[in-house]
Amino acid sequence: MAKHINVALLGNPNTGKTSVFNRLTGLNQKVGNYPGITVEKKQGTAKFGRASTVHILDLPGTYSLNASSLDENVVIELLLNKKDKDFPDVAVVVADVENLKRNLLLFTQIKDLGIPTILSINMADRMKSKAISLDVEQMEKRLNTKIALISSRKNLGFDYLKKLIENYNQLPTKPCLNASNIAPEYFDRLRKAFPNQDLYKLWLVITQDVNFGKLDRNELQGIATFQTESASNLKRMQQRETIVRYQYINEILKETLTIDTANAKDLRSRLDRVLTHKVWGYVIFFSILLLIFQAIFDWSEYPMDFIDRSFAALGEWTKTNLPPGQFTNLISEGIIPGIGGIVIFIPQIAFLFLFISILEESGYMSRVVFLMDKLMRKFGLSGKSVVPLVAGTACAIPAIMATRNIENWKERLITILVTPFTTCSARLPVYLIIIALVIPDIRILGIFSLQALTLMFMYILGFGAAIFSAWVLDKILRIKTKSFFMVEMPNYKLPLPKNVLITMVEKTKAFVIGAGKIILAISIILWVLASYGPGDFNKAESIVAEEYASQNLTPEELDHHVDSFKLEHSYIGKIGHAIEPAVRPLGYDWKIGIALVTSFAAREVFVGTLATIYSVGSDDEQTIKSRMAAEVNPILGGPLFNFASGISLLLFYAFAMQCMSTLAIVKRETNTWKWPMWQLVVMTAIAYVLSLAAYQFLK
Repeated sequence: MAKHINVALLGNPNTGKTSVFNRLTGLNQKVGNYPGITVEKKQGTAKFGRASTVHILDLPGTYSLNASSLDENVVIELLLNKKDKDFPDVAVVVADVENLKRNLLLFTQIKDLGIPTILSINMADRMKSKAISLDVEQMEKRLNTKIALISSRKNLGFDYLKKLIENYNQLPTKPCLNASNIAPEYFDRLRKAFPNQDLYKLWLVITQDVNFGKLDRNELQGIATFQTESASNLKRMQQRETIVRYQYINEILKETLTIDTANAKDLRSRLDRVLTHKVWGYVIFFSILLLIFQAIFDWSEYPMDFIDRSFAALGEWTKTNLPPGQFTNLISEGIIPGIGGIVIFIPQIAFLFLFISILEESGYMSRVVFLMDKLMRKFGLSGKSVVPLVAGTACAIPAIMATRNIENWKERLITILVTPFTTCSARLPVYLIIIALVIPDIRILGIFSLQALTLMFMYILGFGAAIFSAWVLDKILRIKTKSFFMVEMPNYKLPLPKNVLITMVEKTKAFVIGAGKIILAISIILWVLASYGPGDFNKAESIVAEEYASQNLTPEELDHHVDSFKLEHSYIGKIGHAIEPAVRPLGYDWKIGIALVTSFAAREVFVGTLATIYSVGSDDEQTIKSRMAAEVNPILGGPLFNFASGISLLLFYAFAMQCMSTLAIVKRETNTWKWPMWQLVVMTAIAYVLSLAAYQFLK
């Protein structure tokens, strides 16, 4: 019978915990949120040996069990609740061989909870270059545990780690320290009051401001008496605990760890001097951005064209080979073009996540955060605000969740309000298709594409709008506060191809599946609204035949006029014409107006909406891009998507709050509808005014 093992993967940030998780689970993993809270829950499964099915939970990075953030609260709540389905049979603490002293603080705390605990020392392949030697056997004796020396990069030591996990019930559970040594008198009283309870567990329940609702309160009656101890006294005891633990760790490391600093090879300080330089740091950062956007356009051109042609051909093949009827029309004119409107951007989305993953894996992203802190301070933001703003280039939702690490409420609120300005990956499909239509495909200096430069400008514009808005809000929200910025600089390392691949695949898959569900539903609704209508819609053939009776039109031309008449008089045509007066001054027709409304569900729906509308009644094998390029402005003539209307659209999507999911998460994080409603009104107004000004000036 297969044995099921729950494994909790723990560790400080930047210890390579994600790399270990990827090595153990591969692509057999999924990401969600902990029930009721917006903290990411990453879990995977693996099979070790013949008999073990292993469920691995990658817990948020934490420095200790003295919680200071929501992420750390999640870790403590799980480790104290044996009734939780994810409660670990064994804990694997991932430590960085170069930062053992700091990493071992968390290890000793978890060990003291009585959970079988393995110390997994990562980056062992760097020991030689860093002149580090380690007496593993002696360290195991002193820490009363088993140690696995591993290297995620070289894939070393994982077989032994898996073996230790399989045989977790043979691991010693004796605590590293006696908790009562922190404050003997206090702990004596605690022991007498709760003779059958674990002392260190009780200590954490008393000192941590977290939700212990799942714990059995009947077992802890009377705990409030100990929680009423003065806050300053409890704080002093916590500090004493940390001191005692570090004294214990220092003694062990003196016996087991040797570092020959004279022979250590370290380029880190020299690289940091360049990459965080007050001038060259910014030059290098923006150069990297330019290269990324250049690659996104150049590398993805061929796969995108192939996907575009394939979906156009599939739609035509479906219409030709399936039995004629409304169901066939739904598939060929509604579902296929709608899904094609998002699938076409998979190459560019994948490349974007590829580059973001490389920057994070290499350790460079932390330098960007440090570099930008100097700029953020001038606009009323903390350096920690850069993390959500940078994360916003992927999606505003997790970026807004990331603001929970900002302790200062004013800075956190401002960051929440301005983060949607940053260009997320959902805007990317809109930018890419519009830029391809209205910006000439020419090279500057024979190297850099004007289209790539335009895309980079859109990202800079979004970031600039966020910074300027933060400055304005800092002046409006008159809350006097002080904050301090601290960021850990991880060591530079070559990104692991497997980690980069997994991140790229998982993020792209989540993007496509998440957007695909919305697009599929909207595509079906749009097709129904475009395929049926009141009044003259049902008399289209006779009305068109009478109108063009004097012209010798071919059957194909007559059918085209019938299709156009039906679309304009369909339900969606009626809705579009109702909102057209509002969008006409921006250079848009009623079809674009419909796309603006539907894209409130998700920005990337814009392209899928137009693909569906343009496909209804169309018999020719045209790609999405060619259909959009062929659209004619009914009033001014010429292409509908020209330079003026294209720039207007780009500006509208750069500034508008057009994502109901983002509004929902802002409401959840601020616990009121006041701020998301202000976001919706103000951002939409800014987008409308700037788009109107741009179109009227450029036309």
